[in-house]
Amino acid sequence: MLIGYIQEIMRYPVKSFQGESVQKTRVMNYGLYGDRSHAFLDETRPGKFLTITQFPEMTQYRAKFIGEESLEEYPSVEIIAPDGTYYQWGDKELTEEVETKANRKVSLIRYTPDYVPLGAIEEEHIQLVTDASVQKLAEIWEKQVDYRRFRPNLLLSLIHKIPFIEETWFGRRLKIGQEVEILLRRHCERCMIITVEPETGEKDPSLLKTVVQHRNNYFGVYASVIQTGEIHVGDEVYLLD
Repeated sequence: MLIGYIQEIMRYPVKSFQGESVQKTRVMNYGLYGDRSHAFLDETRPGKFLTITQFPEMTQYRAKFIGEESLEEYPSVEIIAPDGTYYQWGDKELTEEVETKANRKVSLIRYTPDYVPLGAIEEEHIQLVTDASVQKLAEIWEKQVDYRRFRPNLLLSLIHKIPFIEETWFGRRLKIGQEVEILLRRHCERCMIITVEPETGEKDPSLLKTVVQHRNNYFGVYASVIQTGEIHVGDEVYLLD
């Protein structure tokens, strides 16, 4: 059954930095190609990543791949700091800036194109939200909602605009385009990260309070990859099973 189309594809080359909207990409076994493949480790919390929770301004750093996707090696990662300065991943100046602003020691980690572990890439391979649910949440919150607050990989435009319909699909598969299949697993439980406005880094705790009160602290759904392949903006999405 045709349920909608891919409206936007978002991936995050650097964990907790602002991501990039792409017209097409490969879906790997772990999720979108290169998603959360580069990250800062928080040396004040051994084994943990530095994230927006510790350093909200991370949302104002923009990261994107420059060049063609390769299964042998990632393209270079270009980063634009909030002040407009351009960096490459690994630049000493960027690391020093993050350490100074976050007030903690960090180190860098980079995974390979064929493997990014869960944890780096959140709790499942892919997170998706629907346009109908974003619009309904805006009505409940009584403010405009930038869907990027939720850091999804896929924004799905539904044919029938039924808010939160995606939460009835757990255990079922979605087919995207000609090749890719994903299995809808469970709710995405939210945290303070959604209170941070992506463009400015300003916090508004009332959004999280609204999601807790009206949505049992759930918004968006997690999926795991069943069949890899290429996806494109505009691809048809079918509900299987």
